[in-house]
Amino acid sequence: MTGNPESPDERPGDAEPRRGITRKHLLNTAAVAVPASFLVGAAPAQADSDQSGKRLSPTPSCDDGDDPTPPQTEGPYFKPNSPERTTMLDGPGTRLVLTGIAFGLDCQRLPDVLLDFWMADTYGQYDNVTYRFRGHQYTAGDGSFTLTTIVPGLYPGRTRHIHVKAQAPGKPVLTTQLYFPGEPGNNTDPIFDARLLMDVRTVGSGKEASFEFVLNVDGGPGEPGGTWRSGTSYKAGDKVTYNGTQYQCQIAHTAQPGWEPPSTPALWRRV
Repeated sequence: MTGNPESPDERPGDAEPRRGITRKHLLNTAAVAVPASFLVGAAPAQADSDQSGKRLSPTPSCDDGDDPTPPQTEGPYFKPNSPERTTMLDGPGTRLVLTGIAFGLDCQRLPDVLLDFWMADTYGQYDNVTYRFRGHQYTAGDGSFTLTTIVPGLYPGRTRHIHVKAQAPGKPVLTTQLYFPGEPGNNTDPIFDARLLMDVRTVGSGKEASFEFVLNVDGGPGEPGGTWRSGTSYKAGDKVTYNGTQYQCQIAHTAQPGWEPPSTPALWRRV
């Protein structure tokens, strides 16, 4: 059946902002292209600069505009106990590959975050009988996730969107929605929030999108049960725990702020 408009939540932003470079984006880039200093055990690289020439701290912080991802209404079509899967190609439509990262308030990547997605099919209908276009997954050791699905359809009163619940282990659930830029409905949907826009691009006959969740949790080494410590010298083969996950050292080094195991796959391997 075709869904009805959902109830308004908090007052959303009503403009689609341009996204600049933040320290979180700097950390994200650094984790993908690992600096040579990580490989030789040297000191951390000097602070980088953003497009305006302003110096950025080498230790990322979410206090530069990376506020927690805002919550939104669950709507009437959430269904618990979805299957665990990363692919939801349950009907026709334009293929969409959504990738992203879950961060904590200190900009550290969060592993094992539960992400439960649900959405309308290409005709704007939700399946409330089975689990078409519904599924959950967990972020990898580096906080990353990938969802392969389709671009959801529209139904009256709403702009195009994807529902999601995000929960770090033992932490509160964030319920929110993700939006597509350039949609006419963004101007009329009463709960549209520009802070929840994905970055979307056309690739061949499909779409690719990305979104970074910032959860209202502290992902730092002070979490209970964590044995990783900044300033400690580790040798290859040493094992530590961080945020409830165990990691094994790959390269001998002295731990420093910003080199936490989830953020430095060149130094630590999840076990």
